[in-house]
Amino acid sequence: MSTRAVLEVIALDAGDAVAAQAGGADRLEVVADMAADGLTPSPRTVGEIRAAVDLPLRVMLRLTDGFTAGDAGDVERLVGAAREMRAAGAEEFVLGFLDADGGVDLDAVERVVGALDGCRWTFHRAIDRAADRAALRRRLAGLPGLDTYLTAGSADGVDAGMDTLLEEARLRGRPGYRQQLLVGGGLRLDHVPALLAAGVDAFHIGGAARPDGWAGPVSRAAVARWRRVLDEEPAPVP
Repeated sequence: MSTRAVLEVIALDAGDAVAAQAGGADRLEVVADMAADGLTPSPRTVGEIRAAVDLPLRVMLRLTDGFTAGDAGDVERLVGAAREMRAAGAEEFVLGFLDADGGVDLDAVERVVGALDGCRWTFHRAIDRAADRAALRRRLAGLPGLDTYLTAGSADGVDAGMDTLLEEARLRGRPGYRQQLLVGGGLRLDHVPALLAAGVDAFHIGGAARPDGWAGPVSRAAVARWRRVLDEEPAPVP
């Protein structure tokens, strides 16, 4: 029996969440300020979304645009945000920080993860800006709760990163590659068949769920279209 592919949709508010669930989403990434590519939402927003739907929520922990954690004070703010979100009932998270050389900022990641009480979390598209993707995966491999990488395979999106995504799908289960590969970032429906055929089983959409752009809400119909495509049987790999 095949396993249903995960469809994760970005939600900015409770209305987005309700539409995404109605369209067939399996999980939400909860963020604020997509002009900065997604920052930590308010506890109030998380609470409103939690009250509106029963889907799993992955809450973003990112306070400024870019992929660095900042200085010691900024890291303390991130730790405080993590604790605040836990107190608000958040149980899953999204985070990821690089240093100035494009390596993982392990100290910042470990300090924030330490405030999550063992909750599951995604390392987000900072991996697509890393100087060495494989080295980043090796350094993060033993951290508690890490179960997913959100990636387009390239900072330039899925079109540019497809070969990397297919290779990482092939490596799934090996050391450093045991986490789920969640594909997102310039993802289109025409990318899906090849990814499904390669064994990718998780997909992340933001703008693709919003026909009117980020100024408009999530569309139930748009999410449902993705759900139908993901539920089709993939063609066998030649």
